[in-house]
Amino acid sequence: MKHTIKLFTLLFFASLAGCASNSDIDALRADVQQANANASKALQTANAAKVEARNASETAQEAKATADTTENKIEYLIKKNQAPKHK
Repeated sequence: MKHTIKLFTLLFFASLAGCASNSDIDALRADVQQANANASKALQTANAAKVEARNASETAQEAKATADTTENKIEYLIKKNQAPKHK
C-alpha cells in the first residue's frame, strides 16, 4: 500500500511538472495495478500459510498429548511390574 501511495504521489507531481507523457503515465498506472495485484496475491498466500501453520500446530499439540498419555501408561506399567509381588 505504501508503494501505491508513493507511485500515485510521483504520478501527481510528474503530471504537474509536465515531464511525463501520457504513455509514461499509462505505463506507471499499469505498474501500479500490477503491484496491487501482486500484493493481493501475496496477502492471499500469507493467509493460506497462516491457516496451514495453525492446523499444523494443532496437529502437533494433539500428537504431544497422545505421546504424553502413552508415556504415562508405560511408566505406570513399569512401576506396576517392578513392585514387589506378594505371595
